Order: sequence, then structure tokens, then C-alpha cells
Amino acid sequence: MKKIRKAVIPVAGLGTRFLPATKAIPKEMLTIVDRPTIQYIVEEVVASGIDEVILITSAGKSAIENHFDYDFQLDTVLKEKNKTDLRRELQDISNLIDIVSVRQKEPLGLGHAIWMARNVVGDEPFLVLLGDDLVRSRVPCCKQMIDLYSQVQESIVAIQRVPMDQTYQYGIVEGEETDLERTFKVHRMVEKPAPGTSDSNMAIIGRYLLMPEIFELLEKTTPGHGGEIQLTDALLALSNRRGMYAYEFEGRRYDAGDKLGYLKAIVDFALEHPSLGEPFKEHLQKCCEPGS
Repeated sequence: MKKIRKAVIPVAGLGTRFLPATKAIPKEMLTIVDRPTIQYIVEEVVASGIDEVILITSAGKSAIENHFDYDFQLDTVLKEKNKTDLRRELQDISNLIDIVSVRQKEPLGLGHAIWMARNVVGDEPFLVLLGDDLVRSRVPCCKQMIDLYSQVQESIVAIQRVPMDQTYQYGIVEGEETDLERTFKVHRMVEKPAPGTSDSNMAIIGRYLLMPEIFELLEKTTPGHGGEIQLTDALLALSNRRGMYAYEFEGRRYDAGDKLGYLKAIVDFALEHPSLGEPFKEHLQKCCEPGS
């Protein structure tokens, strides 16, 4: 069994749902309390034992790469001002993991973005994490999937249950339970099904563990709506070729690419912050008092 060593993180999107904030700032650099969203994603990868991150970028996304790079000038200033703790924190960020960037020159969809990583990933299974999906859990979501992979040795998509009246917003998995806890054998996948066309409420979220055959299938996938190559189409073909599993991960997921989801993440992460949690909780309680 090949070890999962690499993770692909597509960050080439324009972030139009957060305009005008994202006109000059990548949406992945919007902060959750005191660090950008993308840092939480990369930290999950690191905590899951991955060796290398492959960022799929586009024009205007250099701030993401700069965030994980070493800044000699800033480091020198912090050293002169004796800001040891802050300097160490920034050094830790630049040393988190090896990062490779691949440019997606045309906005041809998520499937195309992942296909762009084919030469760097090579012939080995790999992870995909969407840059605006945060998961808080005791065991990192990616680590949960890697542990399951050691048993099934096939592709895995992470899923969560959603209300039936919201299934049209997601890629939906239909399948049957297996002997493995929280694990389903995939029979069918439907991208944003029309109401009444699927009985399943198992929604795919932004975590995938994929076999390398996905690249061949993505290359053959016909562009769909908007001329984009849909990942779900290639995933269904991959599941038909060699099987695929859906895993109902343990933890809470936040759609940080949605304004409401982003605000929920800020509140929950702030309440757990070691120095801000208690005073922030007191502030929220005061805000909820009658007449406040």
C-alpha cells in the first residue's frame, strides 16, 4: 500500500461571494480570528502526516505563497524589537511543510484545477482539500480518511448529513452501509440534484482521498455547465472503475466560503481561543442581554 504523501489544495477561485473584500485579497487569506483560512487547512494537512502541499493558484494569489514563505526583512525587524514569540510563530509557519505551486491559467472548474496537479502528484494516491472548507475535530479529518484508506485501499470522499431541502446545494452520494463504522460503499453520485431526484442526504464536503487514475478520467471528462470540468463526473467514473467509499467524518465543518459560514467559524474559533475565549464569551453574553 502506497503512503499518502501529498495534498492538493485548489486556491485559484476568484472569491466572488466575498466581494468587495476579495477584490485585492485572496479569499483564502481572510482571517478566522488571528490567522488566514488557508493556514488552518495547511495545519490540518501537517497534523495528518502529509509531506507536501501542492497549491493550484492563479493570478493575484501570490499572497498565499508569501504567507508560507520566509520574510527576511520582517524577521530582522522582529529580532531588533526583541519580539521573540511572534518571530518564532512566523518561523514556524514558514517551516510548516514543503509547498509547490502550480498555475491554473484558465478558470475551467475544480476538476481541471485538480488535473493541473498530475505531474507533481505522479502515480500515487493523494488528498484534495478545498481552501474554504474548515473542519474542527479531535482527530484531523484528513487523518481519519488516511486511517480508513489503510483498510479499504480505495478512493474516499468525506460526507456530512444535510437537511433534505438543502441537498440541491451539494454533490450527493448514494450508497450502502459497510461493516466499517461511518463508511458507505458509493453506488451513485449526483451533482446538486433537483428536489425529489435523490433519497440521500449524504453531501460531499471539501475533503477527498483519490487514486491517481482520477487524472486520466478528468482528462476525458467533457466540460459541463459554464464550460467547467466537474470533479463529480470523474469521481463517478472512478467509482465505477474500481470502487469508492464515502466516510461520514467526525467533527464540525464550516463553509468559510459562505458569509454566514465564515461568521460562524469566527465565533466558534474565537470562543476556543486560549486568550480571547473568555472575554469574547462575556461580550456575547452582554450582547444577548435584554435591552443591550
